[in-house]
Amino acid sequence: MPRTTDITVPDLTGTLAVVTGASDGIGRVIATRLAQAGADLVMPVRSAAKGETAAARIRDLAPASRVDVRSFDLSSLDSVAAFTDTLRTEGRPVDILVNNAGVMNPPSRQTTADGFELQFGTNHLGHVALTLGLLPLLREGKARVTHQTSIAARSAGINWDDLQWERSYDVMKAYSQSKLAVGLFARELDARSRAEGWGISSTVSHPGVSPTNLLSAQPGLGRPRDTTEVRVIRLLSRLGVVGTPETAALPALLAATDPSARADELFGPKRQIGGAPARSGLWKPLRDMDAARRLWDVSVDLVGARFAV
Repeated sequence: MPRTTDITVPDLTGTLAVVTGASDGIGRVIATRLAQAGADLVMPVRSAAKGETAAARIRDLAPASRVDVRSFDLSSLDSVAAFTDTLRTEGRPVDILVNNAGVMNPPSRQTTADGFELQFGTNHLGHVALTLGLLPLLREGKARVTHQTSIAARSAGINWDDLQWERSYDVMKAYSQSKLAVGLFARELDARSRAEGWGISSTVSHPGVSPTNLLSAQPGLGRPRDTTEVRVIRLLSRLGVVGTPETAALPALLAATDPSARADELFGPKRQIGGAPARSGLWKPLRDMDAARRLWDVSVDLVGARFAV
């Protein structure tokens, strides 16, 4: 895979972009590229120190862009509500929202502050609450909302009888469910936007495979050392078999900024695990709009009335 793979991001001067997970990895690449194209940037992050370090790097590379770091924890609905309330009070329309952050494969079943299974609650429900909480600003900005799914969703299903995996926990199936849920929510958001005239364009992207921190040592998650998987992925990335954070960020950037990108599309690497970014046919689990509508209703009920549309 050529290391020169890239896209041209159009001029984004005067726009406001919100990117979750922008303090490292793919998210930081996405945020940096948007800022370099002229967008003002809001970085909602859990670790203020990590966020400020990343923001300083982005400011060095994009000195003309305004970069704001905000306190935010996807695994806490109170934190999400505080963030969205603040942005709505400030009143600036949001032009681009990239729902990129996530967690993967905790060593044992864990829950969010609100009692949801950690991966479903963070990857999916946290972004549901964020998107719905920002809906007035997204509508005003006629925003492009890009949702980062995973190739793990290609053969995933929704465990409707036990969404929180309380009875028989399978960490990888729970992760795959959470990322399928991200994609189904994205599709239903676009369908509702078209039906209700919200003016929001919702797209789905996936990064393929690259050496990010999802499987790295994270003591706060209960993972004291890097997993074998991430060590193998780093080797494959050096050999050019899979992507780098820089190339893995490109599908989301394409989905979020390409003027020709249509709503309700999936973007990913041409070879799935790596390669140049391109439009991709929707995977079979993502084509189930009955499941998308059902998931929307269940998710809105779970995040609560303060995020109601």
